[in-house]
Parts: sequence; C-alpha cells; structure tokens
Amino acid sequence: MAAPRLHDPRPAELGEGPLWHPGRGELFWFDILGCALMASGRRWQFGEHVSAAGWIDRDTLLIASETGLSRFDIVSGAVTRLVALEADNPATRSNDGRADPWGGFWIGTMGKRAEPGAGAIYRYHRGALRRLHAGLTIPNAICFSPDARFACFADTPTRRIMHQPLDPEDGWPAGPPEPFIDLTAEGRNPDGAVFDRDGRLWCAEWGSGRVACHDMQGRFVAAVAFDAPHTSCPAFGGADFSELYCTTAREGLDDAALRRHPDSGCTMVAPAPARGCAEHPVIA
Repeated sequence: MAAPRLHDPRPAELGEGPLWHPGRGELFWFDILGCALMASGRRWQFGEHVSAAGWIDRDTLLIASETGLSRFDIVSGAVTRLVALEADNPATRSNDGRADPWGGFWIGTMGKRAEPGAGAIYRYHRGALRRLHAGLTIPNAICFSPDARFACFADTPTRRIMHQPLDPEDGWPAGPPEPFIDLTAEGRNPDGAVFDRDGRLWCAEWGSGRVACHDMQGRFVAAVAFDAPHTSCPAFGGADFSELYCTTAREGLDDAALRRHPDSGCTMVAPAPARGCAEHPVIA
C-alpha cells in the first residue's frame, strides 16, 4: 500500500472536521484554534472558533461555531445564523460533529480548556436544537452506522466509544448509549471517527499517529499510520471514496516532537483499505 502523503502543506494548530463534499468533489476542514475553514488553496477566516460542517447543497455548508450553527455560502462567504449553540457560555466552543441519515446534525461542545464535564452533544433537526447528552469533557467520534441503526460518540478522556440505537422514523435516540469499543487497556484516545460502507468504524487516535479500524463487534481489525502523533479526524473521499483523509494537530507537541514530525498539523491522505460512503446532506 502506498504511503500517506500531504493533502495540504499548511499546518493548523488544531486541524479537525474534514468533510468530503460529494457534490463538489472537494475536501473541507477546519483550523479550530485559527478560527478558519480550509480547502485546497483557500482559507475563510471567522471571528470565533469553527470546528465541524455538513453540506446543504452544492454551494452551501452548515458550519458549527462556538456560538451557533450557520449556513455558509462557499462562493460569497456569507454567513447566516440558523440557531444559537451555547452562545451564552463564553467558556465553551463547538468540537466534533456530523450529519445524520435523516438530515439532522449532531454537534458536540466542550470547554475551551477541556474543563471536565463542561461539554455536551446536541442534535439539530428541522430547525430545532435539542441537547442529547450532558456532562461530557471532549465529545468526539460522532458518526452513524451505514444501516442507520445507531449513532456512535465518545468522551475522549474515558477512552470508550459508545453506540446508541436510533428511531428509524426520525433518527432521535431510541435507547441509552452502551459501550462499543474500549481502548482503556491500550491507553489510546478516541478522537474523530467515521464508518466505511461495510459497517466498520475508523477512528483517529489522538497521540497514537494512526486511524484504527474496528469491526461491527468492536474488534480491532487494522490501522493506517500517519506521520503526526495527534491524528484528529478521518474522512473518506475521492471519486470512489477509496481515499482516507486525516486532519492532524500541533497542539501539545514540544519542539523535539515537531522536529521528528514536521508535518504535524497538516491534512494528510492515504489509500484506504476500505470504501467509504458519501456524507448525508443537512436539511436546513
């Protein structure tokens, strides 16, 4: 298998939220601490932290920021607020998020200093925002099984990925979350995650320099290594979804680590050992 390569050489302090837009054939991602949305050769600057996106149509994204969910016009750069998100709490920001199969959007929040228990997970659906889970520290790994039966998420410090059954009619949780993958014994930290079309979960592991694959029973299958310790979130893309993109971070790395891994913070891509699925559109 060919080695991973740089997709974009511009480093972010905290790269996150890669989204392959199926209508444009283009990857978008975020520099959270730099308050920017990125694409190849382009950068859109915001006045606050931005972290995750879904696609609404060819020229419009839903973008999650520290104070709300907004429509973003890719062509003009215009931003239109849809709903506030913890806008009255300056201590928190948005983090990981993803569109669900019903046109909704799940988004996590966390303390800007990762204060324990300051975060939550919400679902935006047809104009309304509802809190699903509270008391989290670093919500991550939000993704949905390809058969739409359940959602996954993690609170990174717990080192566990949970799964939760969903109502087939409207996508709201239909039961409590239960443990799915436990990385405690290995000391690994689950970050962003995505499913492939065969129902296997691919999770970036912060501090491990890899994206790990687990099967439908939660068993480890394989991993793709990237030359950056802090792999933060994967995304399948390319014409046939056979490329595995991964954002990375420089945050928390000392000078010695950055000398060993000078491409930390850059977005990378590798041939995928599996095929992914197109991200669902958001109804907004």
